[in-house]
Amino acid sequence: MDERVAGRVSWDFLRLLLVLIPVAWLTLPAAGVLKVEMAEETQTVFLNDNATISCKVSGSSHLDINIMGITWFRESLNETEVKVFEFYGNHQEAFGSGAIVSLSRLKTGDASLQLFGIQLREAGRYRCEMVVTPEKAQGTVFLKVVASPVSVLFQDPATVKDNEDKYILCKSSGFYPKDINITWNKWTQEDPQYLEISEGITTGPIVKNKDGTFNVTSRLRLKPSLDHNMTVYQCVVRHISLPTSQRFNFTLPGIESEKSTGVRIIVICIGSILVIGLILGLGYFFWKRGCHRNRTLDNDVY
Repeated sequence: MDERVAGRVSWDFLRLLLVLIPVAWLTLPAAGVLKVEMAEETQTVFLNDNATISCKVSGSSHLDINIMGITWFRESLNETEVKVFEFYGNHQEAFGSGAIVSLSRLKTGDASLQLFGIQLREAGRYRCEMVVTPEKAQGTVFLKVVASPVSVLFQDPATVKDNEDKYILCKSSGFYPKDINITWNKWTQEDPQYLEISEGITTGPIVKNKDGTFNVTSRLRLKPSLDHNMTVYQCVVRHISLPTSQRFNFTLPGIESEKSTGVRIIVICIGSILVIGLILGLGYFFWKRGCHRNRTLDNDVY
């Protein structure tokens, strides 16, 4: 009796294998060897953007997801690998980041991982591991997260007095990674080409924000001089997240000495006095003329 049961179990298992193995092989690429294709070795995404990390089965148009599994891993910068997403059978789970793999696309061999609102901590090497019974394949891609600087150029409001050093500030905030380059140029009417400034510049320190991004301020000192009149100063910001450098222009139209400022005030005062004197003189003239006319009319009457 036991031999009959054992024989029947063995026969049922053999029939199951005879059914599953051909189905599994039919779902593999034509060459019969499972391979996955990653779009690129390194993928760059901006902070808080959505991202799709590509992972596709080579040469496949249809897969039976009932006999396959997909697992995504992330190796962080400290070389610790954690599971991000997994799917097999009726089970699918995302681990902490809200990552998903479209099951409808998975049927066509597309196991791409979708991430939403990327944060700096999600940077690292991602590994796509796919199993289509009885084959297994994997591929990796490094995800780089960057943030572009938001830059402004303005004069330090604490240095607006004449005959004192002036400071122009170029502030960049919210950028990642930490490395950034800020330079200064100037342009004058006498020299129409921008010239790089090498003196009077103080940059840093770089300050880290709570979200992991960085801020930095570069200061350009200008000594009191008539040479600054109508000079255009330019702050140039370069960062790996920028396709081209950021350039901001600033003009100080009135950096003058106290002497020239005093002369200008005196001229304005004298001009004002002359205008007021002229108005009063004309008023007095017309008043006298009116009085004289009235006297003449009175004499004619009598």
